[in-house]
Formats: sequence, structure tokens, C-alpha cells
Amino acid sequence: MHTDPRRTLRLLPWSGPEAKACFLITDDGGGRVSRLADIAEATKLDMGAQLLAHADDLLPDATEAQLRFLAERLTEALRDILRIAESRDQAPGVGPSDWFSP
Repeated sequence: MHTDPRRTLRLLPWSGPEAKACFLITDDGGGRVSRLADIAEATKLDMGAQLLAHADDLLPDATEAQLRFLAERLTEALRDILRIAESRDQAPGVGPSDWFSP
């Protein structure tokens, strides 16, 4: 069996069934699914930045219900951004989960 050393495994910015990670085996970054993943990543990063700006505006006068809703959305955004960071990580064996280790 011939294996191409240029092929890479990319963690996609969305989950599959049962919230399992989705991966793409690719030999370049120009395929349809790669471009779709790039767009999804850019959208998630932009949404996270907009949410953070909204949080800055909301926090001084937020009700308890608004704070809970905001915390849930910020948690989702952080999860998305950490997944993107993990996907883009270049160092094998070192990922975002290692950033917070003592």
C-alpha cells in the first residue's frame, strides 16, 4: 500500500454524531471540505469576538438571567475557539489542553 507523506489529518471545527471529533484526511488545503472548514473557523472566531464585545457592554447592568445566558454562550464560544486552536496547532503532542497544566 502506497502512502503519500504530504497527506495530513485536520480536526474539523464541527462535531459528528454523539459529539465525536471529525477529521479530514487531505493532501492540500484547497479542497471543498477544507474551504468549508476555513469558512466555519473564521465565522466562529468572528462570532466569539462579537460575543466578547457584547459581554463588555452587558456586564455592568446585567440581570441574573442575562448573566447565565451570557455565560452559556461564552462557554460555547470558548469551546469552539479551543477546538480551532487545537486544529491549527503545529507541535505534535502539545495542544490547548496542555496550556493550562500546572
